Amino acid sequence: MHWIETLGLVAGVVMPLFNIPLIVRIIRRRSSADISMAWAMGVWVCCLFMAPAGFTSKDVVWRTFNIVNLVLFTGVVVAVWRYRK
Repeated sequence: MHWIETLGLVAGVVMPLFNIPLIVRIIRRRSSADISMAWAMGVWVCCLFMAPAGFTSKDVVWRTFNIVNLVLFTGVVVAVWRYRK
């Protein structure tokens, strides 16, 4: 694997990890009132629609990012729904 692909792969895994602090904040506050439901669902639906392209791609960076991002952003959407007032 070329160093550029390795760098992209690391970034593709690390970037979605920034969803974790958002999930933790929602759980600690027991509220997702400051997060737009339209935004959360819009981003999640776009991730979902991109998923087939990511799952079938030969590009390891895109495939890995797609999987990690879909899993972690699904966690955001679940937290937003669960703690909606």
